[in-house]
Amino acid sequence: MEVKLFDSELKVMDVLWREGDATAKYISDVLKEEVGWNMNTTYTLIKRCIKKGAIERREPNFMCHALIPKEAVQEAETNELINKIYDGSADKLFAALLGRKKLTAEQIDKLRQIVGELD
Repeated sequence: MEVKLFDSELKVMDVLWREGDATAKYISDVLKEEVGWNMNTTYTLIKRCIKKGAIERREPNFMCHALIPKEAVQEAETNELINKIYDGSADKLFAALLGRKKLTAEQIDKLRQIVGELD
């Protein structure tokens, strides 16, 4: 994924990823409720996402459709984190996650399962 989305733009995308295609008005109503943004703020962010190729606008009713899947954004953001903070080393990130004392037994089992699937 070449498109770089800012946190505010990701909030708009997140509504589409959760809800599916939605009107700009609906997205605005959800984000007013969730983060207190007014309609102009949300519409500006939707337009930015359209310009970046992350959202497609359809008529009628300014229907918005996500062009980028959430998984692609997660992968790009994870790669950026690994490169920026962990010197490009995924195992350093993994070690940092495992070193956190707040992991539950269930989370540790899930990580073991993921590692097992990589073999």
